[in-house]
Amino acid sequence: MIRNILTKFFFALFLLGAVQTSEAQLFKKKKKKTEQKTDAKPKKGDIKPYDKVITKEAKTDEGLFQVHQVEDKHYYEIPDSLFNREMLMVSRISKTATGIGFGGGKINTQVLRWEKKPKKVLVRVVSYGNVAADSLPVHEAVVNSNFEPVLYAFNIKAFNKKDSLNPATVIEVDPLFTKDVSALGMPDFYRKRYKVSRLDGERSYIESIKSYPLNIEARHVKTYAAGAPPSNQSLGSISIEINNSMILLPEEPMKRRYFDERVGWFARGQVDYGLDAQESKTVRYLDRWRLEVKDEDIEKYNAGELVEPKKPIIYYVDRATPKKWVQYIKQGIEDWQVAFEAAGFKNAILAKDPPTIDEDPEWSPEDVRYSVVRYLASPIPNANGPHVSDPRSGEILESDINWYHNVMTLLRNWFFVQTATINPEAQSVAFKDEIMGRLIRFVSAHEVGHTLGLPHNMGSSVAYPVDSLRSASFTQKFGTAPSIMDYARFNYVAQPEDKGVALMPNIGIYDKYAIRWGYKPILETSAENEKPILNGWIRAHENDPMYRFGHQQVGDVHDPSSQTEDLGDDAIKASLYGIENLKRIVPSLMAWTTEEGEDYDDLGTLYGQVVAQFRRYMGHVSNNIGGVYEHYKTAGQEGAVYTHVDKEHQKNCMAFMQEQLFKTPKWLIDQQIFNKTEYSGSVERIRSMQVRYLNNILQLGKLARVIENETINGSNAYGLLEMMRDLRKGIWSETRSGKSIDTYRRNLQKAHIDRLEYLMTAQNQGKLSDFGGYRKSTAVNTSQSDIRSVARAELNNLKRDIRSGLGRISDTMSRYHLQDALERIDLVLEPK
Repeated sequence: MIRNILTKFFFALFLLGAVQTSEAQLFKKKKKKTEQKTDAKPKKGDIKPYDKVITKEAKTDEGLFQVHQVEDKHYYEIPDSLFNREMLMVSRISKTATGIGFGGGKINTQVLRWEKKPKKVLVRVVSYGNVAADSLPVHEAVVNSNFEPVLYAFNIKAFNKKDSLNPATVIEVDPLFTKDVSALGMPDFYRKRYKVSRLDGERSYIESIKSYPLNIEARHVKTYAAGAPPSNQSLGSISIEINNSMILLPEEPMKRRYFDERVGWFARGQVDYGLDAQESKTVRYLDRWRLEVKDEDIEKYNAGELVEPKKPIIYYVDRATPKKWVQYIKQGIEDWQVAFEAAGFKNAILAKDPPTIDEDPEWSPEDVRYSVVRYLASPIPNANGPHVSDPRSGEILESDINWYHNVMTLLRNWFFVQTATINPEAQSVAFKDEIMGRLIRFVSAHEVGHTLGLPHNMGSSVAYPVDSLRSASFTQKFGTAPSIMDYARFNYVAQPEDKGVALMPNIGIYDKYAIRWGYKPILETSAENEKPILNGWIRAHENDPMYRFGHQQVGDVHDPSSQTEDLGDDAIKASLYGIENLKRIVPSLMAWTTEEGEDYDDLGTLYGQVVAQFRRYMGHVSNNIGGVYEHYKTAGQEGAVYTHVDKEHQKNCMAFMQEQLFKTPKWLIDQQIFNKTEYSGSVERIRSMQVRYLNNILQLGKLARVIENETINGSNAYGLLEMMRDLRKGIWSETRSGKSIDTYRRNLQKAHIDRLEYLMTAQNQGKLSDFGGYRKSTAVNTSQSDIRSVARAELNNLKRDIRSGLGRISDTMSRYHLQDALERIDLVLEPK
């Protein structure tokens, strides 16, 4: 019995031991597996410890985000506090392939928001095209219809929790710039034009990423396979360098100021579904700097004293600018102080030198905190003044004026051809530094005006009577136009006897008015409630041409009172004065442009400028035919917005064109110049110029407006039949006089037949997009309008005139020409 019990006891102990041994072995195996798992390498895409990603070898740039470079990889370390903050991404082509054009222009602008998920970071594109106040029920519908698309998704690589108050998240950013993210790469219109098929990743790379306190600048080179590259076609590819500027937007948007087309301003728009209207309406508001009155100065400001803004507009002049030009660029910037004084501010705009490299090695023109006039060693004869603004409010955040070295060549050419007859300082190919400096100051002021929010005001110069531009007292007080934002370059009207006249515009009456209207603070008033006040400021000057804004026009110029490069209120009179000055320049060109031992390049260049200036006059006058004036008004103001050009003036313009251009301008034909500058081309030069303005007069849109004017105003209008008859009789006057027809006239007469043939067969012309008001186009249903009928009748009338004139002309070449003209007309009227 006892033996049996002991046997059972030892057996139980054995079983227990066996179980314990088994459990122990199992525990050891589990432990081993766990240890093996812990020691295993993380899978691709797993979040790693910070120091495994941002190693000791990392090169770090502090700023908005910390930007790290580890070997050939780039990382953004995004503070968690900046997730869901809105940022503006501005993309520009900084370097281009030959044939695409110069760089620096914006190719895309969009608002971005960085969003953090458990294992990913998303970049979303935020749209402000449609809005509604979040207090309104419709806000939810607007949000639902504006779901923010994901531009790119990044795997989180690591977390930095060293700063518990502001932890950060690390992502590898390379794919955003090396892959073909279309919003940050080559624009679609270039892709289509050059038949781009794909991005070549092997030849695309990040050039640099730099971080500043409020922005990050990424430069990357992209190479695209292209079927029709603009240059180096054997390579079958295009390489461009793109700069993406990502700018932190202010937490609190600036108060808007609403746009009014009666005052010229760069503006942006939104469809606001929260307005109390029965249709969706677009609201537009100004692009402008945030100029605010200091709290301690409000009482002074209300009392009418000038006060300094909380934060002035400061422009730094690039260190690379030649020293002798710096003072003039600065003067052009600070010339605008007088305009801001009209808005209640003193010292509102300042020009400064940047710190030296020793003073601040971190200072950079790419830092969005600094606006810079950047001097570019480029053959481009230009300057431009772009700006970057907050799409939510219109606040201008920064602006860099691009100043190309060869803008001086452009200034030399304009100043020479427009003032040399009355200005000895312009009678050479190289101006004194003080003369060129004054011209640089003028261009500097004009470009700064753009960066303040002002577009071109091409309707400004028409405010002045032409003869006032010959008055020293008038021009010294008012310059050549009420606005420096017009293209009223230099005083080509003044004659040699007009001593002491001013030659160029300054910050004028309109400029002061526009800056006051856009910048003068209206305190303790909402943007909506500012509207009647702003309207009152406009109405106070509504009938004064000095305060008029006229839009720049491209293509078919419908408003002849708002043209580029013109002066005064009468294009005929101003152009006649200008032509008289050109006639004085041509005989002196040799003396003014050549030196012994030098070639004749300058002679050829400046003769070309004479021809170009003459063409401008022809455009100024011919655009009055079929013209319609545009004077912006709102309900409650008297008078029409659109008015056809007076009949008598249109007839006079046609007579001017016949006398000054269609009758061969022999004063332009100078063999002493031609035999020094060209082996051929003088005949073609005159032909192409005559044909250009003949075709301008016979544009479909102009002819349609002539027909409409006559339909509405009857005999008070310059009608189509009368206009076409005047044109024909002038161009073919030899058929009545019996005079021989010279080479130039024969070319012109053939061109007239060609244009009538075009009118017989021209396709219908639809209305084109207006490019934000810059292009006004006239729709024409050619096949059903009177244009074809009148063109056919004119060809028949011309046949009659030629047959009648053949008997009067004895010159053999002239007769051959007229016989050929008859054959041409028959082929148009009865094509084989």
